[in-house]
Parts: sequence; structure tokens; C-alpha cells
Amino acid sequence: MEESDPGGSYREGKRLLEGDRREASGVNRTRKAQRVPRKAGYHHGNLRKTLIDVALRLVGEKGSAAVTLREVARIAGVSHQAPYRHFADRAELLAAVAEEGFQSLHAYILDRGRAASDPRAALRAIGIAYVEFAVEHPAHFRVMYGVEAAQSRRADATIGASAASVFAALTQTIAEAQRGQNVSSDTLDYALAAWSMVHGLASLLVDGQLQPRLYGDKSPVELADIVARTLRRGLGEAPTR
Repeated sequence: MEESDPGGSYREGKRLLEGDRREASGVNRTRKAQRVPRKAGYHHGNLRKTLIDVALRLVGEKGSAAVTLREVARIAGVSHQAPYRHFADRAELLAAVAEEGFQSLHAYILDRGRAASDPRAALRAIGIAYVEFAVEHPAHFRVMYGVEAAQSRRADATIGASAASVFAALTQTIAEAQRGQNVSSDTLDYALAAWSMVHGLASLLVDGQLQPRLYGDKSPVELADIVARTLRRGLGEAPTR
């Protein structure tokens, strides 16, 4: 008769029990992974752009007052803390929206100006392009020239430089158009008048302030051309139709 080994039986039973637990634990983890699929998140490289796009959409639908980091995160489908990896607060987010707008506007007017045949034609093209951009991108335009963006331009050199580049392109084109001409207006003075007229028209169009009875039959490009013809008088050129 073989002698029993209580210690060996205990050890063998413990080994089997631990094996069962490990197997069960593995099954549970597998089932849990199958039950709760991983949420598709944004990669670190494009989260910032996604948040800017969502903020821009909110401005277009509800106005800039509707933009909060929490609401932008909710729409983007990320945690409430995720936007803070890129923006300290909503002002910083709106500043990023404005900076993107100024960069796009600058590239847009430069392309139009370079395609023109001469500096005077380039000045006209830039003015029309400015109005077109505002009409086609009203949410961007409102943020770019809103109060919060103006404060950001004073506090942030990067966004300030982006905004200044637009006026610099206009000023340079005016200087080239004035070269060799008998004009009395100072370049900066003329640039201020030109920008005020073009920006004023753009703002009126974006906000729907022009009276349809007077201008309803004209497109934004036609209205911008009216302003451009008026501006050409300041360069000593008789406006043509």
C-alpha cells in the first residue's frame, strides 16, 4: 500500500487552482477587450488642427461666444482635458483660428496679386481678393477682426506678424503702383484709406448690412471693383468701367 503524501497533494491542488485562475483571468480580459472597443482618438499630430476646425464651425453656427474648450472637446470626441495639451484657454484657441485665417488671406491675396499684369492691376486684384475671402470665409473673417483676436495680436508676436503681413502686402503693392507716378498721397496714408474702404465693404457684406434696394443686383466682386475704381483715382488714374 502506497503511503499518502498530503503535502504533495496540497501543492498539486494549489498549482491546478492557480492555473485555472490565470486562465479565467485571461478569458475575462479577452472578453472585456471585445466588449469595450477602443475609442478611435485623434493622433497627437492632428488634434490641434481638429480643435481649430471645430471652433471655426462653432463660430459659423453660433458665434464666437459659443466657443469653449469643453464644447470643442465634446464635439471633437475627445476628453475635456485634451484641448489643454494645445491651448491654455479659449482665447488661445480663438487666436489660433485667427492666425490660420490671416495666413490663408495673405496667401490668397499674394496669389491674386502675382497673377496681375502690373502693380495697378495687382492692387485691384488684391482688393477684390480681400472681399472674396471675407465672403467665402465669414467665420474666419469675424474671428480675425474680433476684439479677442485684436488683444491676442498685441500679446502674441506670432499672430501679430500674421495680421501685419496682410497690410504689408497691400502697402508694398501701393508703393509699386505709385513708383514713377506724380501722386501726392503718402504710401501709408493711401494704404490706410484703401484698407479702410476694402475692409469696410467686406464687413458690410459679411454682416449683411448693404441695402438690397441699392446694391442687391451686384455681386461681391462687382462691388469690390467699384471700390477699386474709386481707389485708382488716388493714383492719378481715371477710373474705367
